[in-house]
Amino acid sequence: MTNHPDVVVVTGAGGMGLAVARRLGSGRTVVLADASGEQLDRAVAALRAEGYAAQGQLTDVADAQAVGALAEAAAAQGRIAAVVHTAGVSAATSTVEKIMRVDVAGTAHVIDAFTTVASRGTSLVCIASMAGHYATLSHDDERALATAPTEELLSLDVLTSAGEDPIMAYIIAKRANQVRVQAAALAWNRLGARINTVSPGVISTAMAKAESESASGDHMMAMLDACGAGRTGTPAEIADVVAFLTGPDSLYITGTDVLIDGGQAAWLRWHRPR
Repeated sequence: MTNHPDVVVVTGAGGMGLAVARRLGSGRTVVLADASGEQLDRAVAALRAEGYAAQGQLTDVADAQAVGALAEAAAAQGRIAAVVHTAGVSAATSTVEKIMRVDVAGTAHVIDAFTTVASRGTSLVCIASMAGHYATLSHDDERALATAPTEELLSLDVLTSAGEDPIMAYIIAKRANQVRVQAAALAWNRLGARINTVSPGVISTAMAKAESESASGDHMMAMLDACGAGRTGTPAEIADVVAFLTGPDSLYITGTDVLIDGGQAAWLRWHRPR
């Protein structure tokens, strides 16, 4: 398989990660990373069968050294054009501790590692969640989440205060992703690079299926009807926005969040019955 001078890195080999790899990967080297060897092998085989120059690297984003190795391996392949961080866990299927390690620390590790290999034109997109828009944190708590050294993140009061509630932990984690990326934009600007978050609502993936079958699933689907969307989003719709944020038409967009939720957050804010 021919290697190409431009490299796209995608963490997470699930539905969203695969959709992004397909959307961005034509004519580029695709480096796909996941913590599950089985899922990674399946995804790489599927991409190669479709003609992509895809390779896999087993990576647990909760492990800073593993993410550093991923960044170095990707940079050795060529110029890193885009990094799309889709790897994460959900409130329905994870413990508070795992949400903090993977969703909070994992995202910080990706930002840190790829800051060292980004160059002019590199664009990093971290997948957050509309859940981050529900967070009501103090300015001091948000500043700590945005700027604390990565190794101190998990000991912050704002994170330990989530207790044993995975939903609260997930909301805080996704807000942490949004503000961490905002704060990182200065360093990325100085590199001639860009960094943003995308906050999906309910998207049709295996993870969303697990969510919909959980205790909060009926409530989630009822909200989609109430807000007028009437359907879940598709991974391709996320990939389209990621393509915009990593492409030439968004060069002045950095340090911000794009909410893709069918109007759910707007409904919750202005129309939800009190």
